Amino acid sequence: MAKRKLQKFAEVSTFNNVLQPIKEQYLREGFDLKGKWVSQFFENTNPLVLELGCGKGEYTIALAKKYSDKNFIGIDIKGERLWRGSKTALEENIINVGFLRIRIEMIEHFFAAEEVSEIWITFPDPQPNKPRTKKRLTSPEFLEKYSKFLKPAGILHLKTDCAPFFDYSIETINAGGHKLQINTHDLYHSDIKGDVLETQTHYEKSFLKKGIPICYMSFLLKQKG
Repeated sequence: MAKRKLQKFAEVSTFNNVLQPIKEQYLREGFDLKGKWVSQFFENTNPLVLELGCGKGEYTIALAKKYSDKNFIGIDIKGERLWRGSKTALEENIINVGFLRIRIEMIEHFFAAEEVSEIWITFPDPQPNKPRTKKRLTSPEFLEKYSKFLKPAGILHLKTDCAPFFDYSIETINAGGHKLQINTHDLYHSDIKGDVLETQTHYEKSFLKKGIPICYMSFLLKQKG
């Protein structure tokens, strides 16, 4: 298993659709593609969509296949997981996909103001211990980070199996003056339709087999000024 993991790490470092920036370098010199993802990495003028904590990139890949007129970046820190999504994209010649291996708490270093049109947060670590609430991807700290690069009308999506984390997210969004558009504690027994139903991650399929309801919301960030 360890040998296979090392092989994946070695292989993913050769993929042209995966970026693994060095922290010391981008903190010192800045990140070259910040503000230039669309023009220089994808070489088009299409909207940019992120999947945070993308894992194997199921959502990134599925959405990219469906929407050839958009660009997609899957973000995760685990190279072994990114290997699967990036390899699939290369094998299937999906050219509107890229992957970024970073810790999400550093995300504001990689995207410029209003550079991103949409964000998907799919089954993130709920960080259940109270001292770690700042690490939740819907904490006020993270929402502030997203506001630095998300377009004013940019939609954020959250899917999770963890109802307490989902409730925390609703409370945080309401307390911050952000705007909930849709929310349900049981997606597959709701009237909601569209992309959120059409793609299921590995973890989501596992939860559904166990009878665990899937929570979903979409929301907009409060506009500054």
